[in-house]
Amino acid sequence: MSNNWRTFPLSEIADINPRLGKTSLVDEELFAFVPMAAVGASDGTINVTAKRACADVKKGFTPFQSGDVLFAKITPCMENGKMAVVPQLENQFGFGSTEFHVIRPKEAINAKYLYYFVSSQGFRKEAAHHMTGAVGQKRVPTDFLKQSVIPVPPTIEDQKNIVEEIEKQFSRLDEAVAALNRIQANLKRYKAAVLKAAVEGKLTERWRKDHPEVEPAEQLLKRILAERRAKWEAEELAKMKAKGIKPKEDSWKKKYKEPAGPDMANLPELPEGWVWVRLLRIVHQLGDGLHGTPIYTQGTSYYFVNGNNLNNGKIEIKPNTKTVSFEEMLKYKKNLSSDAILVSINGTIGNVAFYNGEEIILSKSACYFNPSEHVSKHYIKKLLESPYFFNYAISNATGSTIKNLSLKSMNELPISLPPLAEQCQIASEVDRCLSVTEELEANIETNLKRAERLRQTILQQAFAGGLG
Repeated sequence: MSNNWRTFPLSEIADINPRLGKTSLVDEELFAFVPMAAVGASDGTINVTAKRACADVKKGFTPFQSGDVLFAKITPCMENGKMAVVPQLENQFGFGSTEFHVIRPKEAINAKYLYYFVSSQGFRKEAAHHMTGAVGQKRVPTDFLKQSVIPVPPTIEDQKNIVEEIEKQFSRLDEAVAALNRIQANLKRYKAAVLKAAVEGKLTERWRKDHPEVEPAEQLLKRILAERRAKWEAEELAKMKAKGIKPKEDSWKKKYKEPAGPDMANLPELPEGWVWVRLLRIVHQLGDGLHGTPIYTQGTSYYFVNGNNLNNGKIEIKPNTKTVSFEEMLKYKKNLSSDAILVSINGTIGNVAFYNGEEIILSKSACYFNPSEHVSKHYIKKLLESPYFFNYAISNATGSTIKNLSLKSMNELPISLPPLAEQCQIASEVDRCLSVTEELEANIETNLKRAERLRQTILQQAFAGGLG
């Protein structure tokens, strides 16, 4: 920090949560109303277009005026950077969420200078350290704000110059980030287009012409269904044997229920050699995870995973993934084969992973199934990642805020089934087409994180006197 700068407690250069004289306000008068959702995360945006009558908001809401800095005090809004400078208001005053602190800069302090300081990651990290209250309801105390120290250059003109330099450099960063986001969006569209072409048969049109001799999917399906029935009969015989029953005739076989095919009314035409089939007909043991909460035990290697742990074919253990005891894991562990597929069906729908023997408990936010050995699990994964499955899921899911796809809807999912050889070819072609995009997506994510770090570096330099 430059020698001619000084440091002040925030309470000396701003009023913290100042009162508003409300006696002169008219009950019928409309004022800007700012709920927490009207303030952007880490970008300083604020929407003041909503209006509420004074009588509705003068009690129980936070008053503010033009030029104030709104500072979200509750977790996780504070950590997410929900802060903004209130723009010029029609009636000068406004009201907002009670979870805002109001910081009103005094005459010699530039509001944006103050905003950039309190919204910086360094300040928010310190604020988070001083939060009080119960878990999930922690708040930044007023006293913390009052006592926090802010470096201030000699004149308000110096503050304005620093703000201009911050915004000039941020503008360049924003342009770079916008370009990265455009590329990222284009890659997502390309990936969706490749997967769509894959499950419609367009990706392997040339391959089919070169391989006319492959067994059609209709014959493959007949074999799958025959083996499905044989498996059921073997299981039924084993149950009867365990009970000491020896069947004298085959009438018990009539109890077998052949799973129905899909409703073909709204399904598009498939390439020659393909068939539509419900998922239930080509998988075994489709079910979901635990309906409830296990007893957690810290420090073990047995995890309680949900749909957010499933990503690009793998089960990802995250820092916040809960662990359970060995006994609890055995109590709720599902009987999964090495080829089992896990799919998120609650909240975020369509995350896919292969099971590979992990010692886990699966939550009800994901379902599992064991595909037939005559079906490529890699092809099924591509289909579940495609726009086709997403559209099906959205059309059949229940719930407004949190979407849920039932096991019944999963069982009835129409699958476009190619011959087995073509399934393998499709999976290979998709991997080839998307291999470059995955590398590009990883580079974009790295550069987006680098841009955010650079943004914080700019703020650090600004308040150390390095930009003025």
